[in-house]
Amino acid sequence: MTTLATTGRVQVLGVPGDRHEEVLTPEALDFIGRLDAAFAARRFDLLTERRRRSALLRGGTPLDFSRATKSIRKDPDWQVARPAPGLTDRRVEITGPPERSMAVNALNSGAQVWMADFEDATSPTWENIVRGQLTLIDAIDRRIDFTTTSGKEYRLTDRPATIMVRPRGWHLTEKHLVIDERPVPAALVDFGLYFFHCARRQIDAGSGPYFYLPKLENRYEARLWNDVFLLAQDLLDIPRGTIRATVLIETITAAFEMEEILYELREHSAGLNAGRWDYLFSLIKNFAHRPDFVLPDRAKVTMTAPFLRAYTELLVRTCHKRGAHAIGGMAAQIPGREPAAREAALAKVRLDKEREAEDGFDGSWVAHPGLVPVCRTVFDEVLGDRPHQLERTRDDVHVSADDLVAVRRTAGRPTPEGVRDNIAVALRYYDAWLRGQGAVALNGLMEDTATAEIARVQIWQWLKHRAVDRETVLGLLDEELAALGATYPWAQLDQVRDLFERTALGKELPAFFTTEAYARHLVGRPAVRA
Repeated sequence: MTTLATTGRVQVLGVPGDRHEEVLTPEALDFIGRLDAAFAARRFDLLTERRRRSALLRGGTPLDFSRATKSIRKDPDWQVARPAPGLTDRRVEITGPPERSMAVNALNSGAQVWMADFEDATSPTWENIVRGQLTLIDAIDRRIDFTTTSGKEYRLTDRPATIMVRPRGWHLTEKHLVIDERPVPAALVDFGLYFFHCARRQIDAGSGPYFYLPKLENRYEARLWNDVFLLAQDLLDIPRGTIRATVLIETITAAFEMEEILYELREHSAGLNAGRWDYLFSLIKNFAHRPDFVLPDRAKVTMTAPFLRAYTELLVRTCHKRGAHAIGGMAAQIPGREPAAREAALAKVRLDKEREAEDGFDGSWVAHPGLVPVCRTVFDEVLGDRPHQLERTRDDVHVSADDLVAVRRTAGRPTPEGVRDNIAVALRYYDAWLRGQGAVALNGLMEDTATAEIARVQIWQWLKHRAVDRETVLGLLDEELAALGATYPWAQLDQVRDLFERTALGKELPAFFTTEAYARHLVGRPAVRA
C-alpha cells in the first residue's frame, strides 16, 4: 500500500483511483475521524463482550429472554417512529452490491427498495468500497447512466427504488483508513462516507438517509448505532430522527432481544428483517460444539423447520406490536432461460413469499430483478391497496426460548452429496471473493458471504462430531480444487485452500471467514476479475 492522503489524524492508505478524491475529501475524512473518536472504544468493548458470551454458550449456558429488560417488553405504550418518506410500502426489496450496472438494474427493477450492500455482497477491496460510494452519489444525482463498450445502455427510470445502505458489520475494520496506525471500524467508514455525502442529497430529493444494520448481537450494539446516528445528525445539522434503520435479525442472540433492539433504535427504527441465512450460520456457529445441534445438509434445513418458524413468527409479532415493518428473507434464485427450470425456480419463490405474506410480513427480499414480479404479485394479493399489514399484530403467536433453539426436531446426518456441495460452494465463493466479487452466481442461486459461512461451519461441525471423517473431507477438497482450477484457470488455488483449511478444518472455529481472508489475502490488493 502507498499513502494517498493524510487529513488531521486520518490517513488514507491505498492506490489512488479515478474520482477517489470526490469521496475522500478532507471534510468527509474529518467526519469519520470524529465518529471514530466517539465510538471506536465502545465498539472494541462490545466485540470483547461478544467473545465472552460466545464462550459461555460453548460452555452450555442457556439462552433466554433477559429478565433485566422485561419491563420494556411488557410496556404496551412505546412505538417506533412512523415510516419515513419512501419506506411506507416495502413489499419488494432487492439487494446487491453498489456496482454501477447492478445498481441501475436494481433501481429500475420495480422493487420499492434497493439495499446497496457493502457487507455480504461486496468483497471489500479498496476500489470496491470507494467506487461503491461513487455509485450511490451518482445514482442520487442521476449521473449514473452509461453505455458499455458493447453498446448496452443503462438508463435510470423516472421512479427508481428507494435506496437503503448496508454498511459492514461491527466486527470488520477498514485497513485502508487508519488513525494512529489503527484501522477505522468498517461500519463507520461505510456509514460515514455515505451519510456525509448523501444525507442532504437524499433529503432534498424527498427521501432520506436509510440503512440496514447487519449482524447485531444484542441491544447494546443497537444502542451504539443509535448514538452514532445522533452524533452524525448533530454534526451535519440534520434533525434527529431523520435517519431510519432496519436491523437484520441474523444472529441467534439477537433473536432473544428483538423488542429491546427496536426500543434502542425507536426514533430511528424502520423495522426488522429476517436475515435467515446468516441466522442459520449464527446458530450453527454458536452451538457447533454441541452434538445435539448437528444439522443435516443445508438444503434440507428449510424455513418450515420448527425453530426457524418460531424465529420468523416472533419477528412479525414483535415488529407489528411496536408499529415496525417486518421484512422477509432472501429469495436467491436466478431465473434462467430454460423454460422448465425457470418455472420451477419461480414456483419455489412464490411458495416462499406466500408463506411470508400470509404470516404477516410487510415485504420481502429478492436477489435478482427477474424475481421482482412474482414477489410483488404475492404481496399484492395479500395487501391489496394497503402499503403494509402492521395491523396484524399476530397475538396468536407465543414463542418460548426453547422454541427458538428446538433444533433436535430438524437434526440429522449429512449426506455425501451435502458434504461435497458445501466444500464446492465454499471454495468457489472464496475464490470469487478474493478476486473482488462478493455476489456470485452458483448453481442457479445468487450467493453472498452467508452461503460460504454456512457451508464452512457445517463442515467444521460435522468433523467435530464425526458425522464425516477427515480423510473424506480432504479427498473432496482435493477433487473440488482440481475442478475449480479446470473451470477457472485464473483461480487462486493455493490461497483458496489456505483459507478453507484455516476457516473450516482448524482446531478452533473462526467467527467469520471474512476477517481471516481480509487480513491475510485482500488488503492492499486491487480487485482482479476474469
